Amino acid sequence: MYTYKQFGDKYVVSIQNHSEITKAITAFVTEHDIKAGTITGLGAVNEATLRIRDPATKKFVDKTFTEQMEITNITGNISQQNDKHYIHIHVTLGRYDYTALAGHLLTAKINGAGEFVIESFDGTVNRYSDEETGLNLYDF
Repeated sequence: MYTYKQFGDKYVVSIQNHSEITKAITAFVTEHDIKAGTITGLGAVNEATLRIRDPATKKFVDKTFTEQMEITNITGNISQQNDKHYIHIHVTLGRYDYTALAGHLLTAKINGAGEFVIESFDGTVNRYSDEETGLNLYDF
């Protein structure tokens, strides 16, 4: 699903063509037991499901896009919730007409390349479900 090279607390990760990004990243951080960190990346996909949250209703709206798109930026973090790895990723995707899509990344299928840097922090960051906002927030 991926190959990587380690440089201290940073990993340069190449996700294989046609692999799903969030599954690959979750597998990577689980295999390396990374409990806190950051994720950045770029590449290309031909399918992505994004999520936007409506703060008034506290409900999420998901939409799938099926077209060739450039990942112009992926930014995310790694934490723990209920003793499981919690991956939180946002993405900006460029389209052929030079417009962009953005939102929380649920899934995306690599079509071309997927190049990421994952930085591991020493320690653990936990999350809890906040009833007021309906979000999973950091628990410090």
